[in-house]
Amino acid sequence: MNSGMRTRFWCAAFILGATAGAAAVRAAVPTYGIDVIHTYPHDPTAFTEGLFYLDGYLYESTGLEQRSTIRKVKLETGEVLQKLDIPPQYFGEGIVNWHSRLISLTWKSHIGFIFDLATFKQQGQFDYDGEGWALTQDGRQILMSDGTPEIRFINPQTLKETRRITVTLDGKPIRHVNELEWVKGEIYANVWQTDWILRIDPHDGRVVGLINLAGLLPPSDRVPGQTDVLNGIAYDAKGDRLFVTGKNWPKLFEIRLRRADGSAQQGH
Repeated sequence: MNSGMRTRFWCAAFILGATAGAAAVRAAVPTYGIDVIHTYPHDPTAFTEGLFYLDGYLYESTGLEQRSTIRKVKLETGEVLQKLDIPPQYFGEGIVNWHSRLISLTWKSHIGFIFDLATFKQQGQFDYDGEGWALTQDGRQILMSDGTPEIRFINPQTLKETRRITVTLDGKPIRHVNELEWVKGEIYANVWQTDWILRIDPHDGRVVGLINLAGLLPPSDRVPGQTDVLNGIAYDAKGDRLFVTGKNWPKLFEIRLRRADGSAQQGH
C-alpha cells in the first residue's frame, strides 16, 4: 500500500470505521495536502462556527451560549470592525450572505435569523427542523448542514428546503458534516472533530476529494483547555484564495492544495 493509499485508508477509517475504510482505498478518492501561502492573526477567543469572505472582509460567526456573535473582520490584522451579540439563550452557528442580507443559524433552537448585511440590524427570523450547523451558497440556493450526512438546499427567498443530498464516501454516509464553503462548483466541508475537509459533488453528495490539514496549527500555538478543533472555510473567488481556521485558534491560514503524490493543483 503506497503512502497516498495509506492516507486515504486512515481518513476513511477514522470517519467511517475500519471496514468502510478498506473500501475507500479501493475507491481511490484523490487526497490532498496543503501548502500555507499566508498566515493571518485570528481572535483566539472566537469559537468559530461560520466563515465567509466578501468584498475584502471576513464575516465570522462564533458559538456558545451567552458568547455567540457575528463579526465583520479585517483579514490582514484580525481586527473586529463590526460585531453583533446574539441573544444569550442561543448558541450561534453558521452564516451566509444573500444579496443585502446575512442569514444565521442556531444550534438546537430551530430558529434562524435574518440581518441586514451592512448594519447587522435584525430583519426577521425563520424556523427549521433539526439542528443548525453551517451555511453556504452557490449563487442560486443556500446550502445547510445539520450534523448528519445530509446537506439541505434552501430557497433563498422563502428559506424553505427544496431538496437534500447525502454525503457519502464509497457509498457510505459520513456523519458530522460541519462548516461549508462553495468552491468552484464543489462543496468543501469540515468534518467535526477531524483534521479533514471533504470535497463534495453537489449533485449527488459523493466525496470527490479529501484534504488533510493535520498539523496545520503547531503545538506551540495550542493552549490546553482552550484551543479547539479545525472549523471554518472561506473562499475569495476573485482572488482564488482559500482560507481556513479553527475554534479558538490564534491564526487563520491561506492555503493551496497539493496532491498527496506531490503534484500541485492549479488553483483549488
